[in-house]
Amino acid sequence: MSDNLPEKTQTEEVDLGQLFNAIGRLFEKVFGFIVSVFKALFKTIIYSLKPVINNIKLVGIVIMLATILGFVADKFKEKQYISDMLVRPYFDSKYQLANNVNYFNALINSNNINELADIFEIDTIQANQLRGFSIKIGPETQNDLLKEYNDYRKSIDSTLANDISYEDFIENRDILSGSVFSIEAKAVENGIFQFLERGFVKTFENEYSKKLKRIRDSSLLIKKATYKKQLERIDSLQRTYLEIKVFESKNSGGTISSKSIFPIVQEKTETREFDLFREEVNVREKLRAIEETLIEESDYYDILSGFEEVGRLEVRLLSRQTLLFPVAALILMAIIFYTSKVYRFIKNYDE
Repeated sequence: MSDNLPEKTQTEEVDLGQLFNAIGRLFEKVFGFIVSVFKALFKTIIYSLKPVINNIKLVGIVIMLATILGFVADKFKEKQYISDMLVRPYFDSKYQLANNVNYFNALINSNNINELADIFEIDTIQANQLRGFSIKIGPETQNDLLKEYNDYRKSIDSTLANDISYEDFIENRDILSGSVFSIEAKAVENGIFQFLERGFVKTFENEYSKKLKRIRDSSLLIKKATYKKQLERIDSLQRTYLEIKVFESKNSGGTISSKSIFPIVQEKTETREFDLFREEVNVREKLRAIEETLIEESDYYDILSGFEEVGRLEVRLLSRQTLLFPVAALILMAIIFYTSKVYRFIKNYDE
């Protein structure tokens, strides 16, 4: 048996050696592949930059001319000013708001100046200075998002709600999921924005919103009448209990005569004044909540922040012609260069 041990050891050493050699060859192939990828990228960059280096003077002149043309274009380009308004719509008037923003943009694109002037109650000269509107969800806190997520879960089936996480809800919510909206207006005159609020005020008071408000108010008034009747019943019971207490206090210690040998002592009636008091406090709290709702949500909207009287100049890096013209010139030169090379290659190709 001892003679077989060296043979097994040698066999295991040979197997381990082959394994390590295989691992080493694998690493060499992986490293070689990575090196070949970097070499290919390096060659691509060098070949792409070679025409630029060979024609550096021409490229420099073209870029300089394109930059000058872009600068001149920026100087003569129409300047646009922007201003924002934050609103909180009620009674689902946000749907009409989004629809009207699209309608206003359609009027601007079709140059329907008279209709715009009628909507915003401005003259046609001012209406002609409008360049567009956009709407997006306004600033929201984490508490606002959590409350919105909780309300959404309550509005759908409980089995489906368990499958929707907070992250999925935030990722898939659309623009009309919010409660506060930011409306951005663009114009070529920076003093027109203060006159635009009147046009949006009309947006919130539409027939559907008025119907929802009537339904909400009717429901609250019915609840209010019910709670008042409950208070009347509670007040009646409290007076009854008070009368019982007064009667019992006057007859305290008294006995009721009987033909029997022993007199009957009068027992005190059990009342529930404290329970009635708690019920009264609860009903009055509900009445107070209804009154607050009718007062605080009596309008169709709240303007949290109106349009500024003077708009701010719109500055966007990607819209600067001084940058766009040189980039476009380089792309055009590259297309011309590689097209010419492909043309010459095909023309001189010999099978």
